[in-house]
Amino acid sequence: MGIHKKSKFEVNIMKQAGNIVALVHAAMKDTIKEGVTTFELDELARKIIKENKAEPTFLGYHGFPFTICASLNEQVVHGFPSKETVLKNGDIISIDIGATYKGFVGDSAWTYPVGEISEEKKMLLKATEEALFAGLEHMKHHDRLENVAGNIEDVAKKYNLGIVRQYGGHGVGREMHEDPFVFNYRTNNPLVLEKGMTIAIEPMLNLGCDDVYVLDDGWTVVTQDKKPSAHFEHTVHVTEDGPEILTKLL
Repeated sequence: MGIHKKSKFEVNIMKQAGNIVALVHAAMKDTIKEGVTTFELDELARKIIKENKAEPTFLGYHGFPFTICASLNEQVVHGFPSKETVLKNGDIISIDIGATYKGFVGDSAWTYPVGEISEEKKMLLKATEEALFAGLEHMKHHDRLENVAGNIEDVAKKYNLGIVRQYGGHGVGREMHEDPFVFNYRTNNPLVLEKGMTIAIEPMLNLGCDDVYVLDDGWTVVTQDKKPSAHFEHTVHVTEDGPEILTKLL
């Protein structure tokens, strides 16, 4: 497939797509509380994306039936929103959002606390967000993708957290998933980053083991030991000066 580097014009459109994703995340942060259903969050996300003249990237992607992925506690990624899933005090929930604007995709995930969460879960969220930004430090021209992965792995080890190994980051552009794939641990990847690459970096770390499996719905990924998982993701543009985060408010 090859890696598609983006022009300045294309990156500017991706910033617009990323801004729409960031608007949805801002609404999620304000709305997530005890008693809210994950279906309500999905409806809200779809409304905001449509109001901003974009399309929900996930909806219909390989048959995925919702606008957002809403993954609760031990769910890692790709969780289905549901009218039956009511948020409770002490939960954590990962919200993964994609918006397609003028043919380009913005993709970002964040994990939110519901009410007051345990110290363990606070550490998990703090560490996984730290891993994301540690990885982003190496998203610059002529650095190596292996250094991104290595920084994420080092943070996970520092906090003694499991690393989800079957899923990871990816190129983003006209398609939600482009080359390269980004592991969240060292693999001796020889790829040298170049300006114009746009890549989603997304550590997924677990309070317990690395191992995960997929539920019978064919989508929802959960931890093998049922311990909580966190997921943080930004779409980033590689520049000579370092990372330019595209999935933030303009």
